Amino acid sequence: MRFLPGLKYLCKEISSVIFRKDCLVCGRLSAGQWMRSCSRTLESTESNQDNMMLKHLISKIKSTGPISVAEYMREVLTNPVTLLGVWCVSEWMAAGKPKTFQLVELGPGRGTLASDALRVFSQLRSVLKESEISVHLVEVSPKLGEIQAQLLTEGEQHLLHDPTGAIYKTGITKTGLPISWYRDLQDVPKGFSFYLAHEFFDVLPIHKFQKTKQGWREILIDIEPKSPEKLRFVLAPHATLASKALIQQRDDKRDHIEVCPEAGVIIENLASRITEDGGAALIADYGHNGTKTDTFRGFRGHQLHDVLTAPGTADLTADVDFSFLRQMTEGKVTSLGPISQHQFLKNMGIDVRLQVLLRNASDANTRKGLMDAYNMIMNPEKMGNRFKFFALLPYNRLISKQDTKTVKCSPTAPPVAGFSELQL
Repeated sequence: MRFLPGLKYLCKEISSVIFRKDCLVCGRLSAGQWMRSCSRTLESTESNQDNMMLKHLISKIKSTGPISVAEYMREVLTNPVTLLGVWCVSEWMAAGKPKTFQLVELGPGRGTLASDALRVFSQLRSVLKESEISVHLVEVSPKLGEIQAQLLTEGEQHLLHDPTGAIYKTGITKTGLPISWYRDLQDVPKGFSFYLAHEFFDVLPIHKFQKTKQGWREILIDIEPKSPEKLRFVLAPHATLASKALIQQRDDKRDHIEVCPEAGVIIENLASRITEDGGAALIADYGHNGTKTDTFRGFRGHQLHDVLTAPGTADLTADVDFSFLRQMTEGKVTSLGPISQHQFLKNMGIDVRLQVLLRNASDANTRKGLMDAYNMIMNPEKMGNRFKFFALLPYNRLISKQDTKTVKCSPTAPPVAGFSELQL
């Protein structure tokens, strides 16, 4: 029996970080909505934003007519915005241990994911000692950028700032690696990179469409005629630019679909970068494989909230359509998943690590805490099935390589951590 290449050693080295209370695996994955809600609260004063945002939207609709759901989300979500560092190290080893690699995170939130990944890199310094690693964060919110800097570096005062530059902030992490901030993925330097996106795609603006006898029609947001201080959903009477561009020649059995064009652009960019420079992307988000219909929803105070009520005070989200992301990568890279968080973490050996931690737990309360955390992230009724993992890899990543000297072929390509069963 065998582990994935090098993973047995890596698992042993990083077992101590898997169940940290604030790490991604048992903290962020179970509290992502809370994290996003808190981050947005940092930039707004809720006492006035309710009426201000509603008045702004009503004024906009009066001036230009009904708006798309995507435009509504874009207006309301002014700051939409370890993922197992071992996964990155495992893929780095499978790629032949390139001398240089970049860790790129899209929408890094409060910086927790990057912090945990860097901790893993630090613990595996003996493995990565010959590599030059740099960190690149794509973040549009200045406030969140400050929070990230506080966690990852010695603070804003130790960073170089260029407010108008493509790279608007640079410095050194607490672990001694160069780190930079960008507003757009396109500004991140090309090169062998691992791209991480945790709860990033589900807050990008979507367009909603309904199938009618006249064909696909976009669902728009208008003013409620009988109550001019409220908003409502309406069907566009004619084809819109979005329905013409996004639904053309679409064969879909569903009668209601959601399309996120921004996600399509980003995923195409990632696919092109991986094709040209190598590396991989790992996306973790709420989503489905082209099966769901109406997933646009709001959360406020940990509770479901009407998406058209009190705009600007709730967290808006829509499940990621991974079938759409896969479609946008065809012909460029290989995609794996989506698979459930339950399956991904089982494949990463979480059960083995849990048993090790339980054996080393000093008291009953600690063991109960471990089991509660495990249940939250693994139980199919909780986070186990709701959260999905999806990966982009170069085409040749899954192709067996031939040894030209001995004229022998390896029986299989190295398995991909998390997407292949971890064998002991």
